[in-house]
Amino acid sequence: MNTSAVYLDHAATTDMTPAALAAITAQFAATGNPSSLHAAGRRANRVVDDARIAIAAAAGAHSSELIFTSGGTESDNLALKGLFWNRVDSNPAARMILVSGIEHHAVLDTVTWLAEHEQAELCWMPVDADGVLDLDGVRALLDEHHERIALGTIMWANNEVGTVQPVPEFAALLAGYGIPAHSDAVQAFGAVPTDFAASKLAAMSISAHKIGGPVGIGGLLVRRDVTLMPVQHGGGHERKMRSGTLNAAAAAGFAAAATEVAEHLAEEAARLSGLREYAVQRISQLVPEAVLNGPRDAENRGARLPGNLHFTFPECEGDSLLFVLDMLGIASSTGSACTAGVPQPSHVLLAMGRDARSARSVQRFTLGHRSTRADVDALLEALPQAYERARKAGMAADESSIHTAGTGFTR
Repeated sequence: MNTSAVYLDHAATTDMTPAALAAITAQFAATGNPSSLHAAGRRANRVVDDARIAIAAAAGAHSSELIFTSGGTESDNLALKGLFWNRVDSNPAARMILVSGIEHHAVLDTVTWLAEHEQAELCWMPVDADGVLDLDGVRALLDEHHERIALGTIMWANNEVGTVQPVPEFAALLAGYGIPAHSDAVQAFGAVPTDFAASKLAAMSISAHKIGGPVGIGGLLVRRDVTLMPVQHGGGHERKMRSGTLNAAAAAGFAAAATEVAEHLAEEAARLSGLREYAVQRISQLVPEAVLNGPRDAENRGARLPGNLHFTFPECEGDSLLFVLDMLGIASSTGSACTAGVPQPSHVLLAMGRDARSARSVQRFTLGHRSTRADVDALLEALPQAYERARKAGMAADESSIHTAGTGFTR
């Protein structure tokens, strides 16, 4: 049960679907290690195999390409470190990683760690004012540095502003030089089409709890001709890339959720984008100062996640607005970090060219499979007064005291 009357933070996590809850509950009542050879182990192994087939099918992949992980963060770590170490092992001069400044911290912090501890060199790919990857800029970087590039990574859809990226085009550019590409598809999987086979990616990260599955399980799609150097060692599970006893119950829940979202993806995208567009129009009327960040995509042509709304509300702290909305029964998110009580600007908006002050004045509202018109109407009723109260509270500090949060670098 959500503690807020209206939950509009489905990008952070969403309710488990009834099908996923039923699947995981049924498996909790059974015993068996999927690696054991006795009957109970073989039964658990069949559950994992069936789940692997279903999730891979939903992602446009072969079942042998799915590596189970604990979630999106582990998947990103395994993909980026595993690809980097393998590439350096075969070519010590290839230490450059192509990355954008709009990535989730699971990617940003991982590549920063590789730069600090493994002599990786980070090469920042440009994005436009909507947060869309500049493919011409990528071509220029490849032309200049391709002999030294180990890999490239771009998220399929941004977790803050909802921008959907040209992932297949990006992967094709890198493939022309024999460079592997990875995509963090945690926000995109189950919301927009993410066909792993057609994308030509080397690896793609997904997670269960973003699509109505359980927390604590995710997946990394790894093309069959790609090998990753493992991050953890043990029994050699998961193509010897990720050791650890497999969670059959969580896998079953993940599979149930993935199957359901794949079957209803188009109709659910249309429903959520309709609610989103209604909210965008009404917010612009109720709070004229509010600025939508990311592409508008009013006709739901795939430029933005269907359930994502991200606004700048000038001259108020995003955290202040979040707390006022929460008191009024609306759960939302700033999408930015807060360190020692000091509000921090969104690194995504900074990469998109916004100034630090406006990059702190943001709020994200994300819709999910249980969101309704009534939820949006409740937000619209609360938002004008919440914004006025947050704006009266003012900004906590000026730009001179603000630093980019949690990235280990400045831009």
